[in-house]
Amino acid sequence: MPDEDNPRGYFEFERVKQIKTDKTWLNDAPGKVVKMVHLLLLDLPPGQEYRVVFLRRDLNEVLASQKKMLVRSGRTGAALNDAQMKTIYTQQIDKVLGWMRTQPHVKFIEINYRDLVERPQEQAQKINAFLGGTLDESRMAAAVDPSLYRNRQA
Repeated sequence: MPDEDNPRGYFEFERVKQIKTDKTWLNDAPGKVVKMVHLLLLDLPPGQEYRVVFLRRDLNEVLASQKKMLVRSGRTGAALNDAQMKTIYTQQIDKVLGWMRTQPHVKFIEINYRDLVERPQEQAQKINAFLGGTLDESRMAAAVDPSLYRNRQA
C-alpha cells in the first residue's frame, strides 16, 4: 500500500521476516529476487546458491530517512543518538559482509545507492552481469525514480 514514505508502495515478502523459524519458502525462491534486511542474510542456510545484490547507502541518509518515517508514523525510535546508531549499523554491515565472504554458497556484489540513482543504466549493467546477463537492463534502469531520493546528503 503506497504512503508518503513509499509512494510506489512496499514490495515486501512477509515470510522473509520469519527466516529464522521458517525457511521452507526458500524452496520456491530459485530464480527469483527477494528483498531482505541485511541481518537476515545471516540466516540463509547452505544447500542452495544465493546471489546477493548488497545495496550500500550513506548511513547518514538512512538515519535521516528513518527519523522522518518515525515522525510521520507517530512512533519513537531507539533511545540512541545518530552516532551510536551509525556505529551499530557499521558493525552489523561489517559482520554481514565478512560472513558472506566466507560462505561458498553466497556470492555478492555491492552497489552504491547514489550511483544507482545517478547512473541507473551503468548499475543495471553491473547487476545484470552479476546475475547472469538475462535481464532487461533498460527496464531495470527505467524503474529508478530519482525523485524518491529525498534524504540525500551533500
